[in-house]
Amino acid sequence: MATPASSSFPLPDKLPIIDIAPLLSADPSFEAQEKRKGVADALHWACVDYGFFYLNIAAYVDPKEPEELSRLGREFFGLPQTEKDKLALSNQDHARGYARLKENVTNGKADNHEGLDFYRPVEDPDKTKPLWGENQWPSTPIVFREKYEVWVEKMKKLGLIVMEAMAEGLQMTKEEWNELRAQVDDSFWVMRVIGYPPLPNDHDGFSCGAHKDYGCLTFLYADPTPNALQVFLPRPGTIQADASGLPAEGGEEGIWITADPIPGCVVCNIGEMWETWTNGLYRSTLHRVVHRGSNYRIPFFFEPNFDALVKPLDAARRICDTQNRDKREPLREPIVYGEFLKGKVGGNFATGKDRYSKN
Repeated sequence: MATPASSSFPLPDKLPIIDIAPLLSADPSFEAQEKRKGVADALHWACVDYGFFYLNIAAYVDPKEPEELSRLGREFFGLPQTEKDKLALSNQDHARGYARLKENVTNGKADNHEGLDFYRPVEDPDKTKPLWGENQWPSTPIVFREKYEVWVEKMKKLGLIVMEAMAEGLQMTKEEWNELRAQVDDSFWVMRVIGYPPLPNDHDGFSCGAHKDYGCLTFLYADPTPNALQVFLPRPGTIQADASGLPAEGGEEGIWITADPIPGCVVCNIGEMWETWTNGLYRSTLHRVVHRGSNYRIPFFFEPNFDALVKPLDAARRICDTQNRDKREPLREPIVYGEFLKGKVGGNFATGKDRYSKN
């Protein structure tokens, strides 16, 4: 379990690792409760100091399960282009389905990856409405849909487990947690299967350009390729730099660190809705992908409900009050998540259609 840090001290240039095993225990003993509280505190400080961390989920899922998903992704992306194009985004709402290499755009530049995107199924689907179409599942491999739907259910449950622990880290009352839970209990989740060829040296862009995630929690099962996922850590007085010599992105001072895969772990980061919930106490963090190998990764986005009204939490404001943070941070305006999402996805698709662009 990570040791809670304090943003008043110099922070290590590496992400904390948090084991969720205590959150899975039904043991009512004082010792077990203290262990759960330790996880909640570690999550709190990871969100304050980094916005990114590793979750050790070895006690929750068999590591062979995501490996099988990666294998199925590899098999799909290995199909002839004509077969993959049968699931083209244009068949539906320009959000659900297959995107060709460089079809996804971040910061106005084509991303060097191809992807297959799924969203929470909706009632009365209508492909003419943004985000309101139907998912397009491959028929080859045969077990693709079955295996991935099992993963979706596990990640949805994981989202609620982590959210409850974060609520404890914010010292929310039981009633406050129940109100927050009602905003995420029907998560408008998103899952991507992403194929990365090696990034060409002459490519004017990245495998996936620098961005912040829009919603709540991202659980990334990353492939074993080292130095691919890069996370930006603000460091006042430090000119942006990383070992690859890639250009700076954004105006902040700081460093890019790599978040290499750790066995038994997923990489987790918080999205922009947590910034609103905590009125800036938690920060969604810039990240990008520079993939020099050829492999596959599976990010799952645990998001608020589509109609959730996201606004600063009283618990977070209490913490901000004790730190006099509200004197520096104006109160965030409430956001209806579905409307926010529809506004965000525009401009992230090469043809100008709505597009979800992540990881």
